[in-house]
Amino acid sequence: MTQAAPPLPDVLAGPLLRRLAPERLTLWLVASQPLELALMLHPAGLPPRRLPLGEERLQRIPVGRHAWLHLIDVSLATPLPTGTPIDYDLKIVADTTERGIAEWAPHLLHEGASYPRFVLAEHHHRLLHGSCRKPHHDGPDGLAHADGWLAERHRQPQEWPAWLLLTGDQIYADDVAGPMLVAIHALIARLGLFDEELEGATVPDSQALYRDAATYYRREALLPDTESGTALRERFFGGVRKPVFTTANAHNHLISFAEIIAMYLLVWSPVPWRLIETNPPSLDGEDHQRFLDEQAIIERFVADLPACARLLAHLPTLMIFDDHDVTDDWNLTADWEQIAYGHPFSRRIIGNALLAYLLCQGWGNDPDRMAELTTRSAALMERASQNEGRLPFEEQNALLQQVLRFQGWEYRIPGTPPLLVLDTRTRRWRSERHPSRPSGLMDWEALIELQEGMLDAPSAIIVSPAPMFGVKLIEAVQRLFTLAGKPLVVDAENWMAHRGAASVMLNIFRHSRTPGNYVILSGDVHYSFAYDIELRHRRSGPRLWQITSSGIKNAFPDTLLDWFDRLNRWLYAPRSPLNWFTKRRRLVIHPRDPDRAKAGERLWNGSGIGIVDFDDKGCPSDIRYLDARGFEVRFPPARISK
Repeated sequence: MTQAAPPLPDVLAGPLLRRLAPERLTLWLVASQPLELALMLHPAGLPPRRLPLGEERLQRIPVGRHAWLHLIDVSLATPLPTGTPIDYDLKIVADTTERGIAEWAPHLLHEGASYPRFVLAEHHHRLLHGSCRKPHHDGPDGLAHADGWLAERHRQPQEWPAWLLLTGDQIYADDVAGPMLVAIHALIARLGLFDEELEGATVPDSQALYRDAATYYRREALLPDTESGTALRERFFGGVRKPVFTTANAHNHLISFAEIIAMYLLVWSPVPWRLIETNPPSLDGEDHQRFLDEQAIIERFVADLPACARLLAHLPTLMIFDDHDVTDDWNLTADWEQIAYGHPFSRRIIGNALLAYLLCQGWGNDPDRMAELTTRSAALMERASQNEGRLPFEEQNALLQQVLRFQGWEYRIPGTPPLLVLDTRTRRWRSERHPSRPSGLMDWEALIELQEGMLDAPSAIIVSPAPMFGVKLIEAVQRLFTLAGKPLVVDAENWMAHRGAASVMLNIFRHSRTPGNYVILSGDVHYSFAYDIELRHRRSGPRLWQITSSGIKNAFPDTLLDWFDRLNRWLYAPRSPLNWFTKRRRLVIHPRDPDRAKAGERLWNGSGIGIVDFDDKGCPSDIRYLDARGFEVRFPPARISK
């Protein structure tokens, strides 16, 4: 007789602290059933507060028979204090019993603590920021290292960052290790995540997808064998070696909505891993060895998950997508969009990833702005609950179409200085004359909205997933491939790749009513750097800083980055004529040298997370990188010769 599986725990992932303010708290978690909850707050030096979570404060959306997303959204008549520790607890209420976090998620507590806690900052005085967390990158996890850093400051609330900013590629939907995909399928079965019908593929539905012999390392075989299918195969499952940059391993690209939801659970929480087994499937010799190699890395990733989950339960966290949250080169060119959205199967792949982003990331950034989409999503998921766990085909397509057309992923966090988080993926400035060339990262209308959001503010922090000011040599290489008609080969995604977007963006910085101090926080590129930037022929302002932190668990090939770094210094020295062939010739850029770098190096390579301190004028007073290998790297101010 087969032994019955043990009961599922109540909470599968979370809580994650999302958008927090003295008068409003937003938390996100996933449970195995709809829970009755109460939120307890224990501000230091003040009486505790108990907040029952009724329907107006707690929204639940099923994504499987045993998986429910919960968004806690509490408005407070009496604001919470700033700058002081606030311990909190989530009580699971059942009949006459209540169980707190210490009982159902003890891994979320720092040593010696009875509760997790948060600190509401009065100003944006310090920010943690990073991007690109790939589970099977063979390196340490920057989130786990940041948890240790925070634990050392557990009793120093003034040292806590105002926000943790995750600036793109929180998951890699397009680059998945074999063991991770096995875990995803095991978790789908364990939780009964919803099935769906697939159109335009060689498999009819998600269950057939999971059973198919090509589901591991061979997903390109699931595309229809047509001329259109060949183009799609190149876009989604090419797996070709990309000259200059890296290898695109898309053969395990996530496809179904359930796969992507399972991925989020598995990268944010250790709990789902305790419910499943990840034995190797039947694979040929080469893929079998690759699976075993990846399995060792994934096991180390899982070992760090309690620390990562603890960090997310202590710091309010803001997120924005980049391409790997959906698919590599997402919306890179107008041609790409025409092919990808013109076929039902690829449109479903993109739509499923964006719907999962909405529910797992976007919802907590700005619940009010996402309300219409989340309400429609809840209705679709309720229909699936009543339909034997299967998403209604036409209704799913209609919702995905609305999600794909949505304009409103960007958001603004009030404060000193204000924080503006950009959508550089879905509001692109497409080239009508040359649809095969890279689109601008934001269109004219989106850029004007950005400018209007900063008028008359003395300073601003801008989150742009891709750096606005990057490494000139790499941008030049990308331009050469673009002129050769091959922008997809080198991920030619930079602000300067599109003349119109670059011009408008530079003009925004020159506008007399926009801030005197801009700090741009970015990720994407898998290395870290900092620039001080001035406008030529301007005696007073504005001052700009480009600060890039990437990746949390990813890195650039060492030797290749060293060569780029050295060649860039030689070819684009201050007096080099090459500077006058770039779109940034109206700027003077002063790179900051990392204090641990070898002589002359300006790019830092290694997994970790960035930290920036701000003075009362919104200028960066200290720029550091918490390298996950166990040390700090400082970027002292550039030496500017007069």
